[in-house]
Amino acid sequence: MATIRFEGEERELPDGSAVLEVCEAMGMPFGCTEGLCGTCRCTVVKGFENLEPLNEQEEDMDLEEGERLACQSVIKSGIVHFSID
Repeated sequence: MATIRFEGEERELPDGSAVLEVCEAMGMPFGCTEGLCGTCRCTVVKGFENLEPLNEQEEDMDLEEGERLACQSVIKSGIVHFSID
């Protein structure tokens, strides 16, 4: 099982899962959920290596180092700690 941490909460999900539903349930803001609006742009505080590589939508968003779009992220395994500024 993989683990997502956000805003002091922690939730488990199966390895290889998209994180969108879990992050949304934890209160992360979402807009389009398709990688176009950037509403769910977040910083990966810990566990960046535990996410699948950036996809095309994230590459097109021109994210800063350590940032991801939660709506497009897939956790391979382990723990990922997200933060929004």
